[in-house]
Amino acid sequence: MRPVSLLAGLLTLAAFACQLSPRLASIEGRASPVAELSATQPVKSRYAVFFTDPASPDSKSLRGGPDKYLAEAIRSARASVDVAVLQLNLWSIRDALLEAHRKGVRVRLVTESDYLDEREIQQLIEAGVPVLGDRREGLMHNKFAVIDRQDVWTGSMNFTINEVYRNNNNLIHIRSPDLAQNYMTEFEEMFNKDQFGPGSPANTPNPTLSVGSARLDNCFSPDDGCTARLVRAIQKAQQSIYFMAYSFTSDELAEALLERAREGVLVAGVMEASQVTSNSGTDYQRFRSAGLDVRLDSNPKQMHHKVFLIDGQIVSTGSFNFTYSAETRNDENLLIIDEPQIAELYLKEFERVFNQAIE
Repeated sequence: MRPVSLLAGLLTLAAFACQLSPRLASIEGRASPVAELSATQPVKSRYAVFFTDPASPDSKSLRGGPDKYLAEAIRSARASVDVAVLQLNLWSIRDALLEAHRKGVRVRLVTESDYLDEREIQQLIEAGVPVLGDRREGLMHNKFAVIDRQDVWTGSMNFTINEVYRNNNNLIHIRSPDLAQNYMTEFEEMFNKDQFGPGSPANTPNPTLSVGSARLDNCFSPDDGCTARLVRAIQKAQQSIYFMAYSFTSDELAEALLERAREGVLVAGVMEASQVTSNSGTDYQRFRSAGLDVRLDSNPKQMHHKVFLIDGQIVSTGSFNFTYSAETRNDENLLIIDEPQIAELYLKEFERVFNQAIE
């Protein structure tokens, strides 16, 4: 994996829309599995974006994926590491958490109870790391880590072998004490107050904030109304909306996309094939019937992204699937980031996944 500069070959939105309409053009080459903002950009120290690359020969080694960088960050922690993740079975993350714990760093983990028996989680418990399962019917579906109350790592990626080396996923690191306060508030509700799902209060301290040149909208489900936040962002689209969706059954989001398409906005997307074929509530056929260029992914495992890209400027990511369960039952997190240079990184990943997808 290697960092990639945003400055090389940066496309303007107008040129991109011209090139893609009415169908997206093929992209030469492959997106890098890891991308960071260029050192010449002012937000370099605040952001890093990573993508898994299941087709890479390196993935067969189960080494060197985005987990490597998260593990390094955990090892460098000085005071605290708090993790909320659906599933954890990566030895790299286990070893980093154990090392931090042995150094005297406060390490805590919240996870989905269905996965408490994972060997790696049991090893953390045996070492004295406090671990809490949600013990609820809904899923503790978050995927985030907060390090030293200033560094947030989140995205669509569970901390598992499949998620890092076989599935398509994204991971973003943002350094911001204000954003970390949001995630710590959510973590403390679960870990200390046993507040999960609908029992979680709507008390995100900084729902909108700025980090460097980026404007962020941050919400947690089911208490903050994340679907409504996404609908508002979609309704503002003027030129293009691209999406990558593991699961898409939300009527509100589907109608928002279709409305913008009727107004001339270019809408295209990729959906996880297994979800389309197994879930009768999927919106795939509705999109296709409306003439949208929505495709099924070609990964024999899973395309696990939960991403919207709006006008080449705004990107949304997190654990939040576009479903009723994500909105009303599960513990989820969502980031909507207004920053063209970050959106460009996700756009390259979309191009790669889209051009490999099945029409």
